[in-house]
Amino acid sequence: MFRWSLHGDGRTVAPDAIVLPEERLAWPLTIGIGAQHVIAMFGATFLVPVITGFPPSTTLLFSGIGTLLFLTITRNRVPSYLGSSFAFIAPITASTQADSMGAALGGVLVTGVLLALLGLLVQRIGTGWIGRLMPPVVMGSIVALIGLNLVPTTYQNNFSQAPVTATLTLIAILLCTALFRGLLGRISVLVGVVVGYLIALARGEVDFTPVREAAWLGLPEFHHPEFNLGLLPIFLPVIVVLLAENVGHVTSVGTMTGKNLDHMVGRTLFADGAATALSATFGGSPTTTYGENIGVMSATRVYSTAAYWVAGLAAIGLSLSPKVGALINTIPPGVLGGVTFVLYGLIAIVGFRMWIDGKVDFARPVNQMTAGVALVIAIADLHWEVGGFAFTGIALGTVAALAIFHGMRGIGRLTGTERGPADERADRDQEPARRRR
Repeated sequence: MFRWSLHGDGRTVAPDAIVLPEERLAWPLTIGIGAQHVIAMFGATFLVPVITGFPPSTTLLFSGIGTLLFLTITRNRVPSYLGSSFAFIAPITASTQADSMGAALGGVLVTGVLLALLGLLVQRIGTGWIGRLMPPVVMGSIVALIGLNLVPTTYQNNFSQAPVTATLTLIAILLCTALFRGLLGRISVLVGVVVGYLIALARGEVDFTPVREAAWLGLPEFHHPEFNLGLLPIFLPVIVVLLAENVGHVTSVGTMTGKNLDHMVGRTLFADGAATALSATFGGSPTTTYGENIGVMSATRVYSTAAYWVAGLAAIGLSLSPKVGALINTIPPGVLGGVTFVLYGLIAIVGFRMWIDGKVDFARPVNQMTAGVALVIAIADLHWEVGGFAFTGIALGTVAALAIFHGMRGIGRLTGTERGPADERADRDQEPARRRR
């Protein structure tokens, strides 16, 4: 598994060539590219533990371990770095406020196990059932409602605490995205964090006391999960997001490398779930594949899994410095407020993009109702407690999206008013003729 063939002379990549997952460049270049992946992932990987209150060093440790586990399970065929998952922020925050960090970790652990089991199921029967259960209108709605549900919480807890710093951080991210291309443009969130941090420092909003007191070397702090059955339902919708992220990552890598990797989806889901469960067992944040990986690979045209082994080992090394974790924890609320405004909006946009890519027809009432009701439930953050279980806006919105879509489709088929795929294809075929008339 650890035998990579050398690409060309190991020092250059022709303009029309790529370095495949089973290849590598010379080791100095491979190490440099691996370090670049760590830098690209750094801001996003640390933001989740900072927002949720999880220990950053522990998160970084299991981010590195999870990456190595992912590469092992996928047999070095799918390049990926596992960073912190933003999809878990809402249920983790709700669980911590309702109970404790241990309860949040328990929810993450159960979700990771369920995702791993889902991976085994996909490995056995394929992915066709996923599209039938969650077509684009349903999956896009679920992803979008998670982002929209988070905004009021971050405004109250972060943005409103230091609105000037938050606004300037937000502007810095926007300017970096608009002005720069390539890697710098792709890590605009990290750049925004740095700029916002400097602004907060100038405004006296940063306390370095914990950094001075922390040791240079040492093990991260570990926490263990507790299980509150009443809180578990709010974690279940996250599985849909992880499924979409994972399949999207595998598809993107397959497209860019010219290989069909669909048969690897079961393995990647299992690996992602196993890494998340392992991280939660010791107090780390949940993990997922990352879009930043795609950006770096696209910019460098290097898809070598050797670089990801370097990145994983580098993350483990950095996690062994408590001072690094303490420094990350000094990021003030204002900076987090500006950053999370962007990130939560982008989560919603990912859902909307699923509608566009899936060519969802919102002239159809079933699609209108599915998306509209689900999003409103999440934005209002409806709560429902029954039998000791607490259902929040994300869980209720997810259930609503699934129930409304399949319920209305079922009623339509019984009454003969539901238009089927053949009818939709006929409409598309006749559209050019209608335009000419």
